[in-house]
Amino acid sequence: MSVFRKIISILSLAVLLQGCLFRPQAADNGRQTVDSESPTATADIPSPAIQDSTPLASPPPTLAPTAVVILPTPLPSVTITAATGNIFIRRGPGLPYNPIGVLSKGASARVIAQDVLSDWVQINIPDSETTGWVSIQTMYSKVDGDLSQLPDFTFTDWPLPAYIKNCTEHDMFIAPGEIYLSSLYTNAQYKNEVQVNPGSYVAYDLFVPGEPEAQEIEIREGVTAYITINGLGEEHKCP
Repeated sequence: MSVFRKIISILSLAVLLQGCLFRPQAADNGRQTVDSESPTATADIPSPAIQDSTPLASPPPTLAPTAVVILPTPLPSVTITAATGNIFIRRGPGLPYNPIGVLSKGASARVIAQDVLSDWVQINIPDSETTGWVSIQTMYSKVDGDLSQLPDFTFTDWPLPAYIKNCTEHDMFIAPGEIYLSSLYTNAQYKNEVQVNPGSYVAYDLFVPGEPEAQEIEIREGVTAYITINGLGEEHKCP
């Protein structure tokens, strides 16, 4: 082959290679090309060393079964009223107990129990947080309701005995109760002393004409009260 032909062949090969390398591309006219297949998302799996330190939420607690509350049966409605006069309220079910209040005429109180040994009932003292006892034997009281539906109660705090003793030389008459007390000088078998219930008393001198009042006496449980003044105002001492 001549030199001229070799040169021509080399030039032709160079032109052919240049056409392959510089192929023109289509214009996008300002539009982006979108792949027809959705890209597959690849999740980054954190290594145990860099996991989120926020603790997982605890599962809701298991609720225990709801307890059934049995309410006590309410007491039946029973009331006592001082219908025709004032009634003493005492600390126990009986006259030997100290009076602790008065249920005034027309006033009512709720009955909460009854004594099994006597005709006395326990009440809530009006305008107070304490309880006391009143008699249902007296004609001054009136009960509304069924007492048989109330709980029975036995009061075991027994009262302390109280006494009145005459220390004068005159015989005395004690009221209320219509009690006769001999003088100190006729003290046969302790006739100048008597056991009484707590309360207020008056001693009248039977020796003085007109039986004047000699002394007022206030009696409490466990106390002995002494009559030391006669109807003439003369004072005596108890031996």
